[in-house]
Amino acid sequence: MPEIILKNVTKKFGEVYAVKNLNLTIEDRDFVTLLGPSGCGKTTTLRMISGLETPTEGEISIDGKIVFSSEQQINLPPDKRDIGLLFQNYALWPHMTVNQNIAFGLENLKWKKDEIQNRVQQMGELVKISELMNRYPAELSGGQQQRVAIARTLAPNPKVLLMDEPLSNLDAKLRMDMRSELKRLHLEIKATFVYVTHDQLEAMTLATKICLINEGVLNQYDTPLLIYDDPVNRFVGDFIGNPSMNFLEMKIEKIDEDSCMLKNDEMNFMMNFRTKSGEFVNGQEVYLGIRPEDIQLTDSDQNTSTIYSTLPSGMETIVKVKLKDVILSVVAFGRVDFPVDTKIGLTFNTTNYHVFNKETGQKMATGDLKMV
Repeated sequence: MPEIILKNVTKKFGEVYAVKNLNLTIEDRDFVTLLGPSGCGKTTTLRMISGLETPTEGEISIDGKIVFSSEQQINLPPDKRDIGLLFQNYALWPHMTVNQNIAFGLENLKWKKDEIQNRVQQMGELVKISELMNRYPAELSGGQQQRVAIARTLAPNPKVLLMDEPLSNLDAKLRMDMRSELKRLHLEIKATFVYVTHDQLEAMTLATKICLINEGVLNQYDTPLLIYDDPVNRFVGDFIGNPSMNFLEMKIEKIDEDSCMLKNDEMNFMMNFRTKSGEFVNGQEVYLGIRPEDIQLTDSDQNTSTIYSTLPSGMETIVKVKLKDVILSVVAFGRVDFPVDTKIGLTFNTTNYHVFNKETGQKMATGDLKMV
């Protein structure tokens, strides 16, 4: 299975950059999700890899073969790139059975009849639809139609499977089930998957690596847990995680070689650096990033706050608390709930705080905090 390499790939629509100077290497057998808000350039990137969209400039290679180069004037069509495409719309032929839908592409490729039927049978077993082969699409559920579309896409044995939000039409439970099936399928067929989504939970649960894009620019390309634990800027920290990271406006008051004091009207912290990249200046305004699960609700009178709202879901409860004029998100694990306007204490116990430059958004440091 192939490696996909994008070098300085740019796509402009008039004077607007959809993708800007993207450099990306998708390794053999990776499951990479292209993640970001609507309009960030992730679908455009997928379409440029597939050949459905022509880059303005740059170079794309698949399995060591250049499929696009603005400099060398190379632009192979999609059918010459040995890829499979799966979209939000399953596009099954309504007048054909499941068997005929899966076989259709193989017939166009001039496969022999016995080879086609063997392959169709293999695909049916792989995606668990063997008992549905004689049904028509109208007789199938959404999840079953999705399995047929996957089987049809995989039947020609493409080197790469490209997927553009293929689960967005399914209900929440079925979407979760299909995520599990896609992850199992990726391991079984040992293929390279590239998957577009705006759902950060979907990206976190499926991907071996996440390519997080904002306004056409690659912000971070790492494993899901590394992106969650070590965001490179405020956008990444805010976009990844549900509920989102809390951001407190702080001011740097004192700096030592390995630590600094962070203050605002509500709280004072001493931060011990574990990693440090930005320049710290006394009086500088910064954002302190804290994950909701790293704040604990207590019965003490420390940092007395007010319950602003609660969202219980059984396994956990997302709690909004108001500390003076600041509203913080907290995750309380277990089957718990709290009356609105109840007074409650807060403690900050974590070794993974982040400080971001207020002007640029870039991360300046990660470290351990102690309230003072």
